[in-house]
Amino acid sequence: MSDDHESIFDGLTGGDSAQWAFGTDFEDPLAGVDTTVPDGVGSAELAAYCLMLGDDALVMSQRLTEWCSRAPDLEEDIALANVALDLLGQARLLLARAAAADPGVVPALPEGSPVPPEDALAFFRDAGQFRNVWLAEVENGDFAHVVVRLLLFSTARLALLERLSASADTVLAAVAAKGVKEVAYHRDWAGRWFLTLAQGTEESRRRLDAALGELWPLLAELVTAHPVELALARSGVAVEAAALRADVDAVLNQVLTVSDVPRPALEDRRDDDRPGGGRDGVHTPALADLLADMQSVARAHPAGRW
Repeated sequence: MSDDHESIFDGLTGGDSAQWAFGTDFEDPLAGVDTTVPDGVGSAELAAYCLMLGDDALVMSQRLTEWCSRAPDLEEDIALANVALDLLGQARLLLARAAAADPGVVPALPEGSPVPPEDALAFFRDAGQFRNVWLAEVENGDFAHVVVRLLLFSTARLALLERLSASADTVLAAVAAKGVKEVAYHRDWAGRWFLTLAQGTEESRRRLDAALGELWPLLAELVTAHPVELALARSGVAVEAAALRADVDAVLNQVLTVSDVPRPALEDRRDDDRPGGGRDGVHTPALADLLADMQSVARAHPAGRW
């Protein structure tokens, strides 16, 4: 080691560790951004809405990271990792926005803990405090499963972000405008693979049909209005999820038609009988298992510096 450097890393960073994951001096993701809550909008409601969208992205990102080294080839392995990183970036901004709107949503941590608010929300809430939809949290299956899940998720999220880019909340509008390009790629990647699997071998088609049958009912939660969304939609801040249904159906019907895959036939069910409940903190056991893995290091060392 050179006498000019106290650590082997100093030669790589020039003494500045801000660009590396082991630093603790990461910038506030909303630094320099006006985080004033729009007039007439409740801080608690805005924070709750940001948690919904942020938790969707965070949990979906975590599920996709579980695919690292498991995809059919290196190119698709990297593609899934990049999708996960895109969603993680969206989650960080949305959770930071939630904390800025209502600091009361941030879990209490030991005094002196260096954990920023968005990390506290990610790593120190229990499953019942998360507001993500079930589609994001269910356990991974095979490659057809991840393709179908991402197609359904990204189709609904892209329709949402396109409208949210006109939000009366400047932070949400900016996050959505950036996310549109990212999620458009996510949807296109999933759509291409959906077609490939549908028109591939008998086995790939069988697996695709099985994944579609399992996951299709969970789409409803992404296009069903929630009271928080309804209240904020009236003030121009949020997008009413039910308003997305027509556009989501149009895109999915096109993918299904081109792929020669019948639209899943589901029995009629009352709204209260449909799978879901994540927006209100009701989750499948899969979320608790996911969080146990994701949060283990942070909870073991809540005052740790990385």
